[in-house]
Amino acid sequence: MDSVNGLLEGFSTALQPMYLLYALFGVFIGTAVGVLPGIGPAMTVALLLPLTYTLDPTGALIVFAGIYYGGMYGGSTTSILLNTPGESASIVTALEGNRMAKAGRGATALATAAIGSFVAGTIATVLLTFLAPGIAKLAVQLGPSDYFALMVVAFLTVGALLGSSVPRGLVSLGLGLVLGLVGTEVLTGQQRFTFGVPSLADGIDVVLIAVGLFALGETLFVASRLRNGPIHLVPVSGSWRSWMSKEDFKRSWRPWLRGTAIGFPIGTIPAGGADVATFLSYAGERKLAKGAAREQFGRGAIEGVAGPEAANNAAAAGVLVPLLTLGLPTTATAAIIISAFQSYGIRPGPMLFETQSGLVWALIASLYIGNVMLLVLNLPLIGMWVKVLQIPRPYLYAGILAFAGLGAYALHFNVFDTVTLFVVGLIGFFMRRYGYPVAPMVVGGILGPMAEEQLRKAMAISQGDLLYLVHSPFSWITYGSMAAIILAGIWLKHRRARYESTPLMSTEAVAVQHATSSSNAE
Repeated sequence: MDSVNGLLEGFSTALQPMYLLYALFGVFIGTAVGVLPGIGPAMTVALLLPLTYTLDPTGALIVFAGIYYGGMYGGSTTSILLNTPGESASIVTALEGNRMAKAGRGATALATAAIGSFVAGTIATVLLTFLAPGIAKLAVQLGPSDYFALMVVAFLTVGALLGSSVPRGLVSLGLGLVLGLVGTEVLTGQQRFTFGVPSLADGIDVVLIAVGLFALGETLFVASRLRNGPIHLVPVSGSWRSWMSKEDFKRSWRPWLRGTAIGFPIGTIPAGGADVATFLSYAGERKLAKGAAREQFGRGAIEGVAGPEAANNAAAAGVLVPLLTLGLPTTATAAIIISAFQSYGIRPGPMLFETQSGLVWALIASLYIGNVMLLVLNLPLIGMWVKVLQIPRPYLYAGILAFAGLGAYALHFNVFDTVTLFVVGLIGFFMRRYGYPVAPMVVGGILGPMAEEQLRKAMAISQGDLLYLVHSPFSWITYGSMAAIILAGIWLKHRRARYESTPLMSTEAVAVQHATSSSNAE
């Protein structure tokens, strides 16, 4: 009942005209940027983060939530019409969706993706509404050693499961931990890794790390692989009201629900994020398909778009459960969201529902509102989003670089921040060039100082006894769960690799994965 009352209070805030405009602006700009090829939700959120600095905390987070959900929605458009997913979680959507588009059913693919995203996002937000407060109440009872155990789980699972190589993921995590330790040590007041530079005494802002790696680094990498040539865009025709027939709805509604059931729980744990959820959804839909529907897989099956898109967006909402209740990011996008909270001096965690209850419930209410706005924007305005896809790539990436630089300077109006952004961006470029995932680096930079704080508290309580870190049943369960998650995630990766090597998927999957890294370099 407390959740219902809190949600009603959140709606009373989120439905104010000014906050409605903030939500509309967030979903519009998030969709517009998310539609662009090669730009996934993480890059969208990082790039647009500076837009929220001048707003009050509630308004800023409402805009930010709209940008987050808009970026998730927008990715399906470029996957279906350009065969260029903005992130690996959209590869499965591109596999079937682009085949549908080439067969003249691009409008149907876009419609089932948009409606499936709405259904999954709404159901997942309902689950978030009722699960998050209960988890927060339990989390209040955790001690420093328990929190340190959770952060170790986040470190190792994200490092092991994000990216194709476990060692490279752990190297990326280590770089992030080093960046997180730069600055002045809290207890002793000693400076660490500052190299005598006064501007580094306060540490490296996590916003600079996020924007540098995802906006600057990704843009440099994509631009370096870009070749001149036309953009092969599949046209969309007909009125949006006639995009889906009764038969299409009949074939889509079950995959929408199944995708939601798969995506939400996977999003709440650091087990590979939406990548794993979309793969499981696609594999499940292919096994469940019968007759003519089964034969369409690999040639444009609507179930292969409906299920994975629902799983993708349900996982996006599931990510907010550990983020709001424990302060733990399970994906790169979640890590950037934490940096948005921190920019306002707000720390996600168990006490968030107590100390910032009005803000949290307004944020959750805005997710319901944003879902409705996104459905309204995505269906009738698809023609406008198609026009956005036709922006010349040199202008697009030059604009991204300029916007990222201005955002970094506006952070503290300090030229050194812009230099730091450039250095981090170059690191991100070379990491992508040599196959190192950047998401663990962001997670390490954000969670590193938090883990150090909890470790120091635990050592102070136990007077330096390391066994205190594993003294509670919760810590044993946590470390055991970590081992299970890593083993299950690695097994799923191998299974996905074998699955994509089948004749039905191998050629198209390789082509789409190449398009993901080169951003439609045709």
